[in-house]
Amino acid sequence: MPAIISGVETNSIAEELDIQTGDILLTIDGNQLEDMIDYQYYMKSEILTIEIQKKNGEIEEIELEKDYEEDLGIIFESAVFDKIKPCLNNCIFCFVAQQPKGLRNTLYIKDDDYRLSYLQGTYITTTNLTEQDKERIARLKLGPFYISIHTTNPKLRTEMLRNPNASKIMENLKWFEDNEIPFHTQIVLCPGYNDGNELERTLKDLSQFKNSLLSVAIVPVGITQYRNSPLKTVNKEIAKQTIEIASKYNKVCCSDEFFLLAEESLPKSEYYGNFSQLDDGVGSLRILIDDFDEFELPKQLSKKLKIAFACSTAAKLAFEYISNKLNKIKNLETSFYPVKSTYWGDKITVAGLITSEDLINTIKNIEADYIFIPSIMLKPYTDLFLDGVSLKEVINKTKKNLCIVENNYSLAEVIDLINDYT
Repeated sequence: MPAIISGVETNSIAEELDIQTGDILLTIDGNQLEDMIDYQYYMKSEILTIEIQKKNGEIEEIELEKDYEEDLGIIFESAVFDKIKPCLNNCIFCFVAQQPKGLRNTLYIKDDDYRLSYLQGTYITTTNLTEQDKERIARLKLGPFYISIHTTNPKLRTEMLRNPNASKIMENLKWFEDNEIPFHTQIVLCPGYNDGNELERTLKDLSQFKNSLLSVAIVPVGITQYRNSPLKTVNKEIAKQTIEIASKYNKVCCSDEFFLLAEESLPKSEYYGNFSQLDDGVGSLRILIDDFDEFELPKQLSKKLKIAFACSTAAKLAFEYISNKLNKIKNLETSFYPVKSTYWGDKITVAGLITSEDLINTIKNIEADYIFIPSIMLKPYTDLFLDGVSLKEVINKTKKNLCIVENNYSLAEVIDLINDYT
C-alpha cells in the first residue's frame, strides 16, 4: 500500500506546494516509507527533498526548507503504507469472529500490528513480534505500546489465544522492560478461564514491571448473539470479585461496566489515575460526569427547549445523572434513551457498536427539538454508522434534528446550545 494522501491541512506547507488528495508521497530524502513512523522520523529535517506522484502519474521532486518540528500538513489514507501485520491468533473471545456478514470491510480486519499500537493505541498480543520488529522498536525508542495480556499463565494463554507463541508473554514483556519501552496492558476477563485465582496470578506477575508498566485495564468479555461457544458473560458476583482483586494492585483499573454489573457506585476520578485507557471504557463515565459538573448551568431559559440523549445502555447511569440535573433548569426538558442492541444481542452495551437500525427504532417516536448522539457511533472521519448507513439517511428516515457530540467525554456542545436559549 503506497503513502496515499487523503487530504492536506489548511495553511500548511502541503497546501502551499499544491499537494492534493490522491497524490502519493514516494520518498523523503530518498528514503521510501513503510508507515507514519518513517514519515514522522524523516520529516523532522529542516531541509527536505520529497518525491510526489501526482494523480496523473507525473512525478515531482520538491526541495523545501522548514522548521525542525514543523509538519508538512499531509493527511494519509492509512497510518501503515505497506501491509498491516495480521493477527495470527484465534482467540476464544475474538470479536471479529462474532460478526455477521454485511458490515464495513474494515470491521473484518484482524490486525496485530505494533505500529498501529504505537500510532493509534490499538492492542497487540506480541505473538507475531519478530526480531526485526524488536530491533526497530529499540532503535527508534518507540512507545508506549498497548498489549493484550489476558493471562500470564503460559499454558492458559496458549489455550485462550490458540497460538503456541502466546506462551512467551512474560519473555516479551521482559524484553520491553530491558529496553526501557513503556506499555499499557489489558485483560479481557472470561469467566471460567482467567478470572479468580488466575487473575490474581496475572496481576501479581505484571506488578514486577514497576517502571515499564503504565496501566492495567480489566474489561469484561463481550459476547454477541452470533457467538456459538460456551463462553460465559460477567455476572454480578464475578464483577464484585474482580473489583476486589484489582483493588489490591497499583495501576490496575476495572472498566466502568464492572461497577455497573456489580451494582456499585463509580469510583472517584483518583481511581483512574490519568485516564490512560478511556477507549477501553475505563473511566469514560466518570470523566463525562466530572466534566459536566464543571459547567455553570443557567437557572432558566428564555423559551422552552426540549432535548434528548440517545446513548448506550452502558452509559445509562451517567445520562440519568446529567438529565436530572439539567431538568432543574426552568423551561428545559431533558430525557435520555438507552439504545438496546437487537442487532448484536443484549449483552453488547457500548455506543461504538450501535447500528443505524437500532438507533432509528429508539428515536423514531421521540419528541424533542434536538436529539444528541456521541460521535463514537460513527466511523472516524465519516458520517457512517457501523452498518454502512449514513447519518443523512437516518435523519431522512426519522425526520429528527439529530446532533453529533464530537467529544465523547464532554457535553460542551450541548451546554453551548442550552446557553443560546438563555
